Amino acid sequence: MSAAHRKPRQRSLTGPTARTAATLALASAATATVLDGGAAHADPRLTPSQVKAKVDRLYQEAEKATEKYNGAKEKADKAEKKLGSLRDEAARRTDRLNTQREALGSAAAAQYRTGALDPAVQLVLSSDPAQYLDNAALADRLGTRQASAVGRVQRELRQIDQLRSEADGRLTELRKRQGELKKQKKTVTGKLAEAKRLLDQLPAAERTGVGAGAGDTGTADRASRSDTSRELPSGALPKAPDSRTAAAIAYAYSALGSPYVWGATGPNAFDCSGLTQAAYRSAGISLPRTTYSQINAGPRIPRSQLQPGDLVFFYSGISHVGLYIGNGKMIHAPNPSAPVRIAPIDEMPFAGATRVA
Repeated sequence: MSAAHRKPRQRSLTGPTARTAATLALASAATATVLDGGAAHADPRLTPSQVKAKVDRLYQEAEKATEKYNGAKEKADKAEKKLGSLRDEAARRTDRLNTQREALGSAAAAQYRTGALDPAVQLVLSSDPAQYLDNAALADRLGTRQASAVGRVQRELRQIDQLRSEADGRLTELRKRQGELKKQKKTVTGKLAEAKRLLDQLPAAERTGVGAGAGDTGTADRASRSDTSRELPSGALPKAPDSRTAAAIAYAYSALGSPYVWGATGPNAFDCSGLTQAAYRSAGISLPRTTYSQINAGPRIPRSQLQPGDLVFFYSGISHVGLYIGNGKMIHAPNPSAPVRIAPIDEMPFAGATRVA
């Protein structure tokens, strides 16, 4: 091998040179570790206003997911109910089919026992031809009925197959809805857990007013009820346009101080659309489950024409709803950090209003 292609021999470091290189290497590694660790664990302290902004955003996102969850649950419940009725109907028809089959089997066995002689032979051998002819006419009618029974059995079979096919379709739909429920539930719980984590970072004194009274449900409860007494010094409810609206408003007042629980429709806890649904249910009026369905439960009302009992909606995605009580205020279920309470409708971006009754 020529000198031009011979690899140069690597010189090993010894003595002071080796110690210097090792020191530099260790110092570099230590510096990198400190920098990496600082970047990985850097979690700058947020001010209460920053926490409030983040918590409000998380609550709004959780509420959007809650309404999607409510919608998926409503559809899943309907699919499950329909599936149950289809299965019940298939079972009833199957029982009826089995009864008809047994009757046909008995008739076939009877024919076998008689030997099924040729009718002409039976006429010749009969000791009473007139009686035989009468019996033959009866047998012919019975044969017609038997054929009709066979037709009924065939129809039952087709209808049972159709019911089972429809039930399979409902089962597929139900599983789809259940998957959507699981997805939205995960989103809701994740958003709420993150909001709680942020609130827990603040000292108790700094939590006041963050997340609408987070961490002090008792105080929020008392404040809400004291708001009620200030709104109604004489104990009278706001004047309603009719008795059913008055009943819905009375229910909403009775719910003041109740905790917010996502997916709840009362009587002891509510989410926003669950509260309005329960209020009108108490008045004998059935509302859809979700905010984006409730807004279509009646004619749209301009903000300038609001009256007590109207449903008021917020945010561009129609993700929050309250029950208007007059004087620019509503009763609503805000979020997990605050119970059902009276609040101004100006505290959230107004999206529209609907008159139900």
